[in-house]
Amino acid sequence: MSITDKDVIYEDNHYIAINKRAGDIVQVDDTGDRSLEDMVNVYLTAKYQKPNGAFVGVIHRLDRPVSGMILFAKTSKGLDRMNRLFHDRKVSKTYLAIVRNRPPKDSDTLKNWLLRDRKKMITKAYDREVKGGSFAQLDYEVLGVLDGYYLLKVTPLTGRTHQIRAQLAYMGCPIVGDNKYGYPRGSLRRTICLHSRSLEFVHPIKDEKLKLTAKLPIDGFWERFNVLLK
Repeated sequence: MSITDKDVIYEDNHYIAINKRAGDIVQVDDTGDRSLEDMVNVYLTAKYQKPNGAFVGVIHRLDRPVSGMILFAKTSKGLDRMNRLFHDRKVSKTYLAIVRNRPPKDSDTLKNWLLRDRKKMITKAYDREVKGGSFAQLDYEVLGVLDGYYLLKVTPLTGRTHQIRAQLAYMGCPIVGDNKYGYPRGSLRRTICLHSRSLEFVHPIKDEKLKLTAKLPIDGFWERFNVLLK
């Protein structure tokens, strides 16, 4: 696996944004599978003919079965500045999710407490404060329905592990393919219908407002939903 020019959404001297494939891991884990971080390093090293390799800083992460927008730093200065933006919640993140069950409302704000089960590697959502839990909040909006599947625009206002997956499942709307969170069957490709659609922020070095958008995955299922985005 590798990345090419077509996978690059944006690039400048300090950052590179990639449209991640579902199934790719962002950083090396105990599976030993090749990481997107390494692929970006190889891509930049070849593109700019860097004999000692390129600098690639991981700013944020996406779960392995999730596709879409992910931003890497190309310089240590860029990494430090962008980490501050994420820490101060000055980066607006938008996701698209496909669910089978109709949401209770066309738009709503979900507020839950999340508790991580490290043995089962899942996050449990509660409607009350729980010991050891973290508060989580997101906004969602139903963009439309197609063949019995609902396309949601999701804006997380906090950044918790598996937050969107857990909160939508708690609402009764597990993401298509996400059998870890209650969808009846998983994808043969071990992917789920959750896509990191966009990042919006003020460039911490150029002081320019940026909105970076990732196209939907190229497959027979996701592509049909482009009609609901127009």
